[in-house]
Formats: sequence, structure tokens, C-alpha cells
Amino acid sequence: MSTPTVRPVAGHIGADIDGVDLAQSLSAEAVDTVKQALHRHKVVFFRGQTLDHAAQIAFARQFGELTYAHPHDDAPPADHPEIFTVDPRRFEERYGKDFRDEYRKRQYSYTDGWHTDVTAAVNPPSGSILRAEIVPEVGGDTQWTNLVAAYEGLSAPVRAFVDTLRAEHRYGGGRQPEGDSDYARRINDNLLVAVHPVVRVHPETGERALFVNPVFTSHIVDVTAAESKRILDLLYAEITRPEYTVRFRWEAGHVAFWDNRATAHLAPRDLEHLDVERRLHRVTLIGEVPLGPDGRESELLAGRPFTADHRVAVAS
Repeated sequence: MSTPTVRPVAGHIGADIDGVDLAQSLSAEAVDTVKQALHRHKVVFFRGQTLDHAAQIAFARQFGELTYAHPHDDAPPADHPEIFTVDPRRFEERYGKDFRDEYRKRQYSYTDGWHTDVTAAVNPPSGSILRAEIVPEVGGDTQWTNLVAAYEGLSAPVRAFVDTLRAEHRYGGGRQPEGDSDYARRINDNLLVAVHPVVRVHPETGERALFVNPVFTSHIVDVTAAESKRILDLLYAEITRPEYTVRFRWEAGHVAFWDNRATAHLAPRDLEHLDVERRLHRVTLIGEVPLGPDGRESELLAGRPFTADHRVAVAS
């Protein structure tokens, strides 16, 4: 294979990497090129790859150890417990028809808004790798945003203020599932709750990034509910500014690899009214416990760290 080439695709985030076959073991130089591109561009795209579950896992392991599929997934593919399959039909089969009625906006992903993967864990994944198997001809794009750029876009006094804050993250965020649906029971029987710094210091680049998201962040701690809402509204408006984002058009075989410590992403919102099939497969790299600007670590309130050794409680 030729030397990988990196081509930025948006002003603040995103790059295509060409000249690499992800189904083959990468050279040390190629691994370093991907890592450096990931640090600089936050999400990188590989087009027209030919991968199965085993090859996707082997590619990802060149960048670190992998987590179990997902904190709530009790049925990953046979012999591949690292794979989390994103497919709305699979979710409906697991949770029943009420899943689509109660969580229609979640139809094409496990979550329905801007989010960073599994921040309810005390050690959210350091990176995620998503591979497209079946995608519709129309719609279904994914967007990412650069949380470092969002932090740096704040004024100096506001940056100094949010540097001091911490926030609770949990599944459901401020709208924890209630009732007796299969989905609500699954969430509540497998609680993960953590308190993270609102600003996270990247362990490899030293950059500071906003580390809150509308899906998993429930509130800012040690302030009033009204103050928390206003602070989070300000930060959510900042992280979703269009200039910090990139939008990716999927085709079968395309792969996206993002730094989960410096990005949030948004699953498709334009497919709910269409009768189409969409199936992608994700693996995640085991992450570190985040550190804030003051050097203070995140704290685990419920559950346990998210690693390869994970068991999902399933109600009988």
C-alpha cells in the first residue's frame, strides 16, 4: 500500500485518509499517521473499505484495547462481544413495539441528540470506530463537532468560569426513563452515573475541550437547577455551532474513527418517515478517567468502569 494521505474536509474538524486498507495490518508509520490525524482533525474517514466484524476489531486493536459492545447490549454478534450494531429494527425486536412509540426520535440510533459516547461511565471510551454495512440511498448522514474549538470559542472570562465546574452524566440525562417498559427497565437495571469536569484536558494533546452533551449530562453540580440549565444551554449552543461541525455521507464500506475525548456527534434525524434499512457496527476503545484543568479526576456514582469485562443485567 502507498503511504496514507490525509485531506481535511472542513474548517475545524474532519479529514479523509486515503491509501490505506483497513483489512490489513498497518505499519507503525501508518498507525502513527492515523493517530496524528485523529489528534489534529478529531474525526477521520476511510472510504470504500471491505471489513467484517473480525477485521474491524483487528483494525481497532492497533489503537488500544476494546470495550464490551455497549453497557446495555446483552446480545452482540456471536463470537464478537466488542461489536455494537446500530440498527433500529434490532432495537424494536429487543424492546418491543413500544420502543418506537416512546422513543421515535431514537429510531436510527441508540440516542437521539448530540452526544459523546458513554459519558455516563467514569471512563468514557477514548475513541469510537463505526463501519457502515447497509445505508439508505437518501439521508442518514452523521455529524460531528469539535469540542476543543467550542471551548476555545468562548471568551476568556467564560472559559475561566467553566474550567471550575463539574457535571453529572447518566443515561437519559435529565429525562431518566420511567415506567415498566423493557427499555426503561434495561436502563435502570444497568445504571451508570459519573461526575465529570465540564472542561476535560486531553491526555495526549493537552488541549482543553468542553465535556458536556445534551443526551447524557443531567446537571451541573453545586449550583441551582435554574443556574445549571442556563449554563448548559450556553454550552450546548456553543458545541453545536455549525462552523465547528462536519457532516459525513455514508456508503456501504465507509468507516469513521473519532476521538471521543474531543468530539460529540449527532445521529441521523431525517429518516423517521422513510421505510429504509440502515445498519452500522461500532467498536469503542477503553478510555481513561477524565481530568479537569485543576487535575481533579471524574468520580463514579453508580455502576463500574466500562471495560471489556462487562455484564448486562437482564430482567427475567
